[in-house]
Amino acid sequence: MSGPILTLEGVSKRFTKPLDAASRFANMFGAGYREEVVHAVDGVDLAIAEGEVVGLVGESGCGKSTLGRVVAGIHPASSGTVRWQGQPTATMSAQERRAATLAIQMIFQDPMSSLNPRMRVTDIVGEAPVVHGLVPKAEQDGYVAAMLERVGLDPSYRRRYPHQFSGGQRARIGIARALAVKPRFLVCDESVAALDVSIQAQVLNLFMNLRDELGLTYLFISHDLSVVRHLSDRVVIMYLGRVVESATASALFKGPQHPYSQALLANVPTIAARRKRFAALKGEIPSPLHPPPGCHFHPRCPQAGPRCKVERPALRELASGHVAACHLHDGGVGARAA
Repeated sequence: MSGPILTLEGVSKRFTKPLDAASRFANMFGAGYREEVVHAVDGVDLAIAEGEVVGLVGESGCGKSTLGRVVAGIHPASSGTVRWQGQPTATMSAQERRAATLAIQMIFQDPMSSLNPRMRVTDIVGEAPVVHGLVPKAEQDGYVAAMLERVGLDPSYRRRYPHQFSGGQRARIGIARALAVKPRFLVCDESVAALDVSIQAQVLNLFMNLRDELGLTYLFISHDLSVVRHLSDRVVIMYLGRVVESATASALFKGPQHPYSQALLANVPTIAARRKRFAALKGEIPSPLHPPPGCHFHPRCPQAGPRCKVERPALRELASGHVAACHLHDGGVGARAA
């Protein structure tokens, strides 16, 4: 692996719901309504090397899908810097931005809702490369056939519509559509979550084969730790919009250092732990409309102290390539210290 192909520096994403006319009118009489702001991603730093597979893990609502959309350029960052090959995407020329947009593609969670039901597969896969001048219109049919064959589908199916395929086949069509514009970086958002276990294994093996054949880099978003462990070189744990721990897959699963990571891994089923009693993480994930101050995890953390409620912990390197954001690890000052 070489240097970072993609870098995020303090990236945040906020969604604001403006006041409607009735609320603005009520405010004229002192109602005190305010705009609602969802803090989906909060100051994320992340560097991904070329050829690396990074697994992004967290509970539903932690902001991992939003972060993936920011990386793919679907959502602009509210603050912070996204760098593609060292260059900030915000300062790119129109031509450079177009090249970066094609180089980073996203594969969505539900292929049925992300594939146009009124288009045939030959147009779903072949439209973008023709529009962007990667393939002449006259060669579209043969190019689509080659793409379908690459992802393990019969090329003769290219005249069919999405509803005529199984879930696993639609997932492969989504992969073929992303590969059709010759990307270098794929953001995979829960790409196998809706598939049967046997089909999941086939699609995961396809991802790894494509990585070896095409030299792809992956940001693999999932809530399934067993899938992430099998697929990833490095694992990043998110909680309520923030990265709380990052390490190689082997190091993280061997010794998680953040209380949230420890709670997640403690509840991963294993064959060896036949008599193990699983305990769900207590409490609900706080609302991103009103995130708690200090460490976002402190309302649910069994080791939280007064400092955790007021001071945000910084990501600190605990070992080579292993970082965690917890006051338990910053200079020997315990989380319970005032």
